[in-house]
Amino acid sequence: MSHHIVEVKGLRYNYPDGTPALQGIDFRILHGESVAVVGANGAGKSTLLLHLNGYLPSKEGEIRIGDYPLTAKTLSSVRRTVGMVFQDPDDQLFMPTVYDDVAFGPLNLGLPLKEVEERVDRALSTVEALHLKHRPPYRLSRGEKRSVAIATVLSMAPDILVMDEPTSDLDPKARRHLIELLKTFRHTKIIATHDLDMVLDLCERTIVIYNGQVMADGPTGEIFQNEELLARSHLEKPLRMQGCPVCAKSKMG
Repeated sequence: MSHHIVEVKGLRYNYPDGTPALQGIDFRILHGESVAVVGANGAGKSTLLLHLNGYLPSKEGEIRIGDYPLTAKTLSSVRRTVGMVFQDPDDQLFMPTVYDDVAFGPLNLGLPLKEVEERVDRALSTVEALHLKHRPPYRLSRGEKRSVAIATVLSMAPDILVMDEPTSDLDPKARRHLIELLKTFRHTKIIATHDLDMVLDLCERTIVIYNGQVMADGPTGEIFQNEELLARSHLEKPLRMQGCPVCAKSKMG
């Protein structure tokens, strides 16, 4: 299943004003892995993700999806393989109804209408949003929009799921629902997030980025126990690993 592999070598990118965003990123993600990309604001997480299916072209370095380098010639096939869920679901939902949004990708693949309808129903059912099928996206809650945005990607049947801050702006119930949903996916998952407690739930491996460079890449538990690394990367331990401050005070008393 080499088509599920993501490999990045020497990836560099500067913002239009010349500020370095990515400074020689290297990693390899294998079939079925669930990998978190974490870092402080401005570390380069979103910029990195936008390279993985060609939304930002790589000026220097190499990206391989499966057996093929990401180039202008392979872009359309790569985008069928790598499904991208943006940080803001409003960037992904632009059609009059939920059905139209989820059907948009399959229709553009030229699939028969019956198959498109089956894909829409299957994708919406997967995220428990089939009841929203005929609703206009602007009438949805933030959590509902997030679920539908994921369905627009699932309808394309990608092998690799890339998500940027999937739990941002979600209330606790919607966040927990999303985490439980993502646990069921057998896709290769790459998730950029500030939600380190979610990382503990979903990702056995974590890549830490700081100032556009990989600071560490390894088992999530080991990464989050390394307080020196986290401090250098302007991160803190997940809340559930920090202990209860009230309990700590009572012990001191």
